[in-house]
Amino acid sequence: MTRARDFISLNGPDNVGKTTHLVRLAERWDGCQPLGAVHEHDPEPWARVAGGDYARWWFATSTTVELTEMLLAGHAKRAAAREAGRTGLLDRGLPMLLAVSTATSVVKDGLTVGKALKTVTSIASSRAGASEISILLVPSLDAERSYAIASAREGRPWTGIYPEYQ
Repeated sequence: MTRARDFISLNGPDNVGKTTHLVRLAERWDGCQPLGAVHEHDPEPWARVAGGDYARWWFATSTTVELTEMLLAGHAKRAAAREAGRTGLLDRGLPMLLAVSTATSVVKDGLTVGKALKTVTSIASSRAGASEISILLVPSLDAERSYAIASAREGRPWTGIYPEYQ
């Protein structure tokens, strides 16, 4: 008999439909517990940095260590909120949080993907992971088309460093 996973995470670029699909899963599967995004479980630090120019903090003034630690702290608190015997539904799981931090480090710090990933994984290395099934959602297998679809869903143009990050 196969045991249920602790978590199912939906991952992918902004505006790909992660939240929409998580809501649908929760409506149709009694054993699931929607747990949402990391900032919902650790709101104080996110409110502090978002109080001003959130994009500036994310892409200019935060350090890779600070961003990664905030993502991991929120992820740990979110995981702790899962009720025993239920499968937690995550809006971005651990692999995506590490990818987000890595992508930010690439565009902000000018590191190669390999060096940024090594930096982020070394920060996260002391964290034990729970059983998680990670599903990647993309609007298209073609990267340029995928970007065009996701950015069009935003309803306004992505500017500054954000298109490079995506």
